[in-house]
This record gives sequence, structure tokens and C-alpha cells, in this order.
Amino acid sequence: MQSDDLGKLFIRLQDGFMSAISPNSEPVGAARSGVEITKENSRYLRGTLAEELARDSDHFGDGDKNLLKFHGSYQQEDRDARKNRTPGAARKFYLFMVRCKIPGGKVTAEQYLAIDDLAGKYANGTLRFTSRQGIQLHGVLKSDLRRTIAAINDCLLTTLGACGDVERNVMACPAPQAGDPVRATLQREADRIAAHLAPRSRAYHEIWLEGRSLSEPPAADEEPIYGKTYLPRKFKTGLAFPEDNCIDVFAQDLGFLADVRGGAVAGYDVLVGGGMGMTHGNASTFPFIARPICSIDADEVVPTAEAVVKLFRDHGNRADRKRARIKYLVHDWGVARFREVLQGYLPRPLRLPRGLEVTGFQTHLGWHAQGDGRYWYGLSVENGRIKDVGDFRLRTCLRELVRKFRPALRLTPLQDVLLCDLPAGSLAEILKTLRDHGVKPVEQILPIQRYSLACPAIPTCGLAICEAERSLPGILDGLEGVLQELGLENETLGVRMTGCPNGCVRPYQSEIGIVGRSGDKYTLFVGGHYLGHRLNFQLADLVPRERIVETLRPLLASFRDTRHPAENFGDWCQRMGVESLRSLLPRSASEALQGV
Repeated sequence: MQSDDLGKLFIRLQDGFMSAISPNSEPVGAARSGVEITKENSRYLRGTLAEELARDSDHFGDGDKNLLKFHGSYQQEDRDARKNRTPGAARKFYLFMVRCKIPGGKVTAEQYLAIDDLAGKYANGTLRFTSRQGIQLHGVLKSDLRRTIAAINDCLLTTLGACGDVERNVMACPAPQAGDPVRATLQREADRIAAHLAPRSRAYHEIWLEGRSLSEPPAADEEPIYGKTYLPRKFKTGLAFPEDNCIDVFAQDLGFLADVRGGAVAGYDVLVGGGMGMTHGNASTFPFIARPICSIDADEVVPTAEAVVKLFRDHGNRADRKRARIKYLVHDWGVARFREVLQGYLPRPLRLPRGLEVTGFQTHLGWHAQGDGRYWYGLSVENGRIKDVGDFRLRTCLRELVRKFRPALRLTPLQDVLLCDLPAGSLAEILKTLRDHGVKPVEQILPIQRYSLACPAIPTCGLAICEAERSLPGILDGLEGVLQELGLENETLGVRMTGCPNGCVRPYQSEIGIVGRSGDKYTLFVGGHYLGHRLNFQLADLVPRERIVETLRPLLASFRDTRHPAENFGDWCQRMGVESLRSLLPRSASEALQGV
């Protein structure tokens, strides 16, 4: 046995001893969850997916339903249809969400038009840009699932690894600034990480492409990085640089924060352990901000990503999926021990972080010069949903713009889209096209709209407790009115709303977080920051949806009257403190907080 293997063996023996005495770690010999057994017996993600696809049925069984995620799809139920079922009818109306994995959010005009065609042919007539720079189709039937995924691959995109217990979509700043070596480097590294950590199993090609492959898969069926059971849970990676943390690097399982010197990337601080998910009433689950672990040179990104993934593979909790994210290793072990264990996986000696700090966040919306004589236009998309509803015809508008100008497209972490490589004289026609289709240009949209996000929630997500995407527009309209009344309409203020506590759009970092609690009631959080470098705190619980705006109104009024010069709302909330803020709440919210 070689010396590095002996070192890893020692660390694992040491880890086993520590696990036995740590109340927050998975004990030695702990039972595995059912999902772990399913993965191990899946024959590298095959299960009986092919056989189930051939059957005349509308859904998959539980085991295959979990394996389906690795292939980029979630089995869901139309919960609106559930409410309208006749008494005694037990049958569910099953639908499927299909997600494209798009590193850095880069899409060609031809790819976008192909996905748009699929939205009309097989899905519900809408597309959704995700908060991880991907595209989702909703409402696909099981009978159309193979055709949908095959067509996505035909346009040189993929769904493989867009979901499941593997590396998810790798994020990077989408701005297409020509001659900017920093953004170009981050995009290039995102592509490299995504390719290196993609599942190697041939199952995807066998099941969905009938043996065809657009890039030849490996000859043998093995997973040299993941192994037979893949990772304990999902894993998310992003790259940012201090002046523009548009990807929320502190919310990533693994974040690379670039050290920029002389206009180029000299290296990175490596952050590990970000994650927003929690469970109501379970104190052992909580959102967590990624911690600085080490620094690396510019050429060490891929081997470092592999090292962190392997550590998670070997030490993550495989018994309790609610505590299976890597953030719990960082929290339970502490940074010092995490560094010690990680050293056994790194190809070079671990070096301490440089101490880089995030200083900026850009939305990239509006009209911008690329630096090569061409321009991009950043279009704000409410909650990422591309749809036609009445006089608002965003889907038709975007399709016309893409057909006419053939732009490259970049999807942003705020669920918006950048139309790139536009000629200098095209802005007037773009604005006219927007106006003709009832779509507001970004100049007419207040900051609270630009910085806000919502998850899909009901009717499709099986985890959703409450509405989010369908409710946030009305809440924002109410808050816009309050802000304009108070003269605060130009404040940089973000609202993020989720239908459950899993936190898919990162609500626990925002100035205002609205998290589904029960029925039409929500937990309100305040005190985050648009830079993403801290968590917010709970303000009030069980607030009815129709009272959210009135609950926040007195805080916004007091903020206007007592803020320090240039102080933003999140900083003001932190300075005032939770008890002071709660004293401002209307009686109804105060009573709910006290359990009355």
C-alpha cells in the first residue's frame, strides 16, 4: 500500500472513531436510507426504468421514481387536479418536470428555439428559467418523456445529472463581456467541472437515446468518482469573483471565489458547506453559509472539486437524508477537522484561505456593451416563467426576438435571460417588440421586482406546503405600493419566496424571506443581504398570506425614519435586532408569534 493510501486509511479510521462519539454524526454501522439501497441495486441508475417506459402506465414506482431524478426528471402530481377530483376517486394525475443541465447558463439561439418547441409540443406551453441557470419543462406526460429527453439531447443539451445525488448544474457569472478574462475563466472552469463530475453510467444513453450518443460514452460501466451509490445527497457548485457574486457563492455546497490580480484569475478561495434547506420543527436541520476552507492556484479547480466530492461521498450521512448535505459535515466537524480530513483527498498540501470578501452583486439587466462592438440586453423574467397569458405574451415575444436576431442566450441566477451578440442599432426594435407583447422593459421595473425570486411550489412540486410562484407577484405589487408611498421605491431590496422550508431560491439570505409554513400561512425572515454573505433571522411565524404586506409595512416605515446614511434594509434589521423589530409588528402578527 502506498503512503497516500495509508494516509487516507488513517483518516478514515480516525473519522470512524470520531463518528462513534459525535452525537451529530452518522454512527459507525448506521442503517442506510431506502434511497441508498435503491441506488446500490440500480445497476448504475438503470433500475427498471426502461421496462417501465415500455409499459402502458402513467407513472413510475417509488424506486424508479428516485432513479429518474439522476436522468433529469421529477415525477410530480397536478395538485390542482387533485383538488378537483370527485369524492372517492383515488387516481392521481401524474406529470413530469424535465430539467436541462446548462453549465453557466449558456444557450444558443437554436437550442432555445428547440426547447421552446418542446414546451408547446410535450409540456404545458411554458418554460421556466431556474435559479441555477437551467431550463425546466413542466407538465410532460410519461408517454412523452423519452421523446422529450431525446429531443433535448438532439439539440446538444442534456438532462443527465440535472437532478439526483450528483453534481448539479455548475454556476458561473453569465455576463458575456468580451475581453474579460475573469468571467471567461469562470465559465470555462464551470464547463470543466461539469464534464469531470458528470455520471459515467451508460444507462442514460441506453434508456433515453436507444444506444445513440452525441459524445461517445465510456466503454465500461463504472463510476470512478461516485461509486455504485453516488453521493449521499445533491451537490451544488458555483464560481464567483468578489466584485460580482451574482451566483450566491455562499449558498453553494462548493464555491470558488476568484482572486483577481492584474485583470486575471490568480487563484481561488474554496468555500464549502453552503445550503438553504431545513425542516420545520426539526432543530437539527438549518440553513448554513459556506465556510472558507482553503485556497488554491488557478489550475487546481477540477482536482479540488473532485477531492471535496469524494470526501462527501465517503463521510456524508447516508442514514438520514434530512441531514445528508455536506453543510452538516462542516457544521458538526468544525472547519479545522474538515480541513484535516480534506487534506487526505487533495493532491497538494492544503493552504489556508486568502480571506477574500464579496463586495458586489450585479443583475446584468438592461442594455450593455460587450466590448466587441456588440451588445447584450438583460430581460427581467418574473419568477423565471416564460409564458403567454392574455395581453402579456412573453413567450411569443422572446421567440420572435431569438428568431430575428439569433442571439446567444445566457440564463442568470435571478431567473432572467441575457440576449447577447446583438448589433448596436437593435435596441429600439427590441423595446418595440417588448412593448407590442405587453412586456415591460427593465427600466420600468422597480428593484424589488428585479431582485426577487420564487420557486414553482403548488401545483407541481410535491414538497410544497404553500403557494409561491403564483402568490409572489401580488405580494410584490403590495410592497411596491408601500415603498412608493414611503419614497423607498429605488431601494435595493430582494424578496424570496418558497412554498416549503427547503429553500430552493435561497430565501434565508435575502432581505425578506417568505417561507411556506401551513396552508396559506408563512414564516417571515428579515435581515439578509443582497451580497449573500449572511443569513437572515425569523421575524414572525404563521403569517397569513393576505397579511404579509401589512406585517412588513411598519418595518419599512421605521427603516425610512431611523436608517443611517446609505444603510440598506438588511443592515438596518441587523442593527435594530429581532426584539426591536417584533415590537413594531401589527397586533395580529405579534399574537401569532406568541402562539395566541
